[in-house]
Amino acid sequence: MKPLAFLLLAVSAHAAITGTVTNRTTGKPQAGATVVLNLLAQQGITMIDQAKSDAEGHFTINQDLPPGGPSLLRTAFDGVTYNHMLPPGSATSGITIDVYNSSSSPGAAKVTKHMILFEPAAGQMVVNETYLYTNTGTTAWNDSDHGTLHFYLPAGANGKVQVNATAPGGMPIPAAINKTAKPDTFGVDFPIKPGETRFDLTYTTPYNSGDEYSGKVLTKDDNTYLIAPNGITLTGDHLSDLGVEPRTQAHIWGMGGASYKIKLTGAEAAAPADADAGQADSTDSGPQIEQIMPRLYSKTRLILALALGILAVGFALLYRSPSGVPAGAPSGTKESNERGRG
Repeated sequence: MKPLAFLLLAVSAHAAITGTVTNRTTGKPQAGATVVLNLLAQQGITMIDQAKSDAEGHFTINQDLPPGGPSLLRTAFDGVTYNHMLPPGSATSGITIDVYNSSSSPGAAKVTKHMILFEPAAGQMVVNETYLYTNTGTTAWNDSDHGTLHFYLPAGANGKVQVNATAPGGMPIPAAINKTAKPDTFGVDFPIKPGETRFDLTYTTPYNSGDEYSGKVLTKDDNTYLIAPNGITLTGDHLSDLGVEPRTQAHIWGMGGASYKIKLTGAEAAAPADADAGQADSTDSGPQIEQIMPRLYSKTRLILALALGILAVGFALLYRSPSGVPAGAPSGTKESNERGRG
């Protein structure tokens, strides 16, 4: 009896990781999905073990949570990867992982907010663009050949752009880009799952104060906004002045159509020291900008989460200094980023 009791004790001390993969497109358990247990550490992601879901969607990974840091379950299904974080001390049984069928067509996915921030200084200009995609459907949009987000990159950027993508509930990661057959047009190889997906682009182009600067919008945006920091004057045709944000004094314009031509003058200046004072209740004085710290990159300066009170809608913009991403730093290649997509 003693050897049997010892064996039972040893089995009970070993905690397997169990759960169910559910296909939210069909509403049924998903068989054949690959679930991989990874350890997250400063050195990168290390694969520990993996399993496939059975006919009832159940999976079992006969491993304890690895020590030394948080763990990550990565589930691959229909060409898209879904992440489920397991912080130390997390429950390891009854885990639910949602997946979706994927399609090469957008379906219900569309750009609901598009923000463009201009920072001209000393003969060049840093441009930060943020696209917020909302997918209200039950199918993931995945088009590795052509890309999901298509964007215009001015010739002055010399094809160099840094792109970060954030899946619903995820963290920003570098995304691979593909050159398309159209001039100065690129596609981002990153799936757009149901929920909200965010793309942050940063590039640098030559610019002198007062020169005309033009750009194009290749996506069918519900709302496109042009933003100039405090001290920068922006002028152009067919723009709607939405006012000055009280705290940072950034000026915001609404844009209609698929292209813009603007001129920028002045020099970026810090917001007045008392800009916050007395503004907490001034929701009618202009768009509100909430500054939050970056979620991933220690060298970024700010992320602007922009909420237009007068439009009763919210949106966000990654606000980075040139030191955060070296001017002209290329985005990662498709091969090097494939493991981090989605």
